[in-house]
Amino acid sequence: MIAELVGAAVACAGVAGVYTAAAARVVKQYERGVVFRLGRLYGGVRGPGFTMVLPLVDRLRKVNMQIVTMPVPGQEGITRDNVTVRVDAVVYFKVIDAANAIIQVEDYRFAVSQMAQTSLRSIIGKSDLDDLLSNREKLNEGLELMIDSPAVGWGVQIDRVEIKDVSLPETMKRSMARQAEADRERRARVINADAELQASKKLSEAAKEMSKQPAALQLRLLQTVVAVAAEKNSTLVLPFPVELLRFLERAQRDPAPPPAAPSPPTAAVPVTDGGPEDTPALAETPQPPGIPGPEAPDPGAAEDPGPTGLTAPGGPEPSALPGPATPPDDEPPSTAPDDPGR
Repeated sequence: MIAELVGAAVACAGVAGVYTAAAARVVKQYERGVVFRLGRLYGGVRGPGFTMVLPLVDRLRKVNMQIVTMPVPGQEGITRDNVTVRVDAVVYFKVIDAANAIIQVEDYRFAVSQMAQTSLRSIIGKSDLDDLLSNREKLNEGLELMIDSPAVGWGVQIDRVEIKDVSLPETMKRSMARQAEADRERRARVINADAELQASKKLSEAAKEMSKQPAALQLRLLQTVVAVAAEKNSTLVLPFPVELLRFLERAQRDPAPPPAAPSPPTAAVPVTDGGPEDTPALAETPQPPGIPGPEAPDPGAAEDPGPTGLTAPGGPEPSALPGPATPPDDEPPSTAPDDPGR
């Protein structure tokens, strides 16, 4: 009898152990449990720790309450300024109501993923390319608001949404690179021009100071020569005054006319033509320098005929010419009678 009681007690203990093992559940710290009894929600959400359910009657479903990081696949779209881009994003969300996450939506992860993709496409179509590249904070806020609005009824809270990458076509990348290079070149030229302006003002002030002391310019020239020679090169520096270059340039631009050579004086001598009348003609011969020539006759004076009454047309009298006078042909030469005593 006692043995039968002991056997029954052992059997009951075994059945109780099996029941307890079948009914016992453990919920982790980052999870929440939702119990369904005969298909209906039973009680509230079970917290972390040990909990019991009725075997074959209750069913416990655990929901992860941690923040989930979900990458959004790249979406291709056309921006408002007609540029084709491909945008990738990432969504951070968590479950705040385990019961609604199980009851209101079949798979809250898949639902959040599809909502993120459609919202991302909508944001791409409403934005410009410059906004996608430089104003991402505003786009992230708008994308988060678009996804969070329907997710609240699912018991899901969108923590944040980040646009991860914006892929552009190669042609657009080259165009943007040329634009950026041109902008940098423009800024560099403006800075260089400003520097030249400031340097010219300083050089003007330095020139005014050096003009007061001429030795300062020579000292500056010597400093320049020392600076060039300090580089250990074979360059030979020869200072050349700028004033000399300006003088040569003016001389080349305005050449002076060459001086005219003086003409030598001429003298008239009688020359016989050998004609029938044997009229003496005058020929002009060059007068050596240093010997005074005959004075020119006055054209207004009266002509004095010579012994024969003939003169050279437009010429001086024969008696005025230097050298021995030639007797005219019409007069015989006078000869003295022979002395009979000789």
